[in-house]
Amino acid sequence: MKSLFDFIVEPVGKRYSNEVKVGDKSLIINTKVETFKAVNNIGRVIQVPKAYKTVIKKNDLVMIHHNVFRRFYDMKGREKNSKSYFKDNKFFVQLDQVYLYKNTDKWQTFQDRCFVSPLKDEVDINNWLEQDLIGVLKYGNSSLEALGINEGDVVGYKPFGEYDFVVDGKRLYCMKSNDIVIKYERQGNEVEHNPSWAQSS
Repeated sequence: MKSLFDFIVEPVGKRYSNEVKVGDKSLIINTKVETFKAVNNIGRVIQVPKAYKTVIKKNDLVMIHHNVFRRFYDMKGREKNSKSYFKDNKFFVQLDQVYLYKNTDKWQTFQDRCFVSPLKDEVDINNWLEQDLIGVLKYGNSSLEALGINEGDVVGYKPFGEYDFVVDGKRLYCMKSNDIVIKYERQGNEVEHNPSWAQSS
């Protein structure tokens, strides 16, 4: 079983992550298949594409686009698998649908992706939980390093290019390298914002 251009992956656990732990209890947070935020986005690589050389190997974990494992209803109300579905709980994943991979104890970014942790808003009158378009770079890449932007730096980013993921119990924004537009000097009082629901995922 080989794929020419796509990875073949299987979900780690169930296709949907519908439960969070609250103390010693499990709470079901979603019952709808169309809710993309409840879709599991961690897979295990079964085969790598034959047409490309890639740092990702067989059995690596990958964090992927939420539509890969997602189910949906068609125009007649019939529940269907995504177009990525192959067979026997295996799915095709295109290169640009992979954001992180893990073959050690640490996630690493893939291609031009990076992940930013939002900063808590310290101005109480704003009624916002986090600062707008500013955060700490948690997972960088070689393109950003070449510009002197490294993990741990405070960065500003463009609007509408960020998508939230939960990575090891922390809610982060995934974006592309060219969405990072500025590097700020650290003040030393920055506090990252991580909602409690992400920590229990």
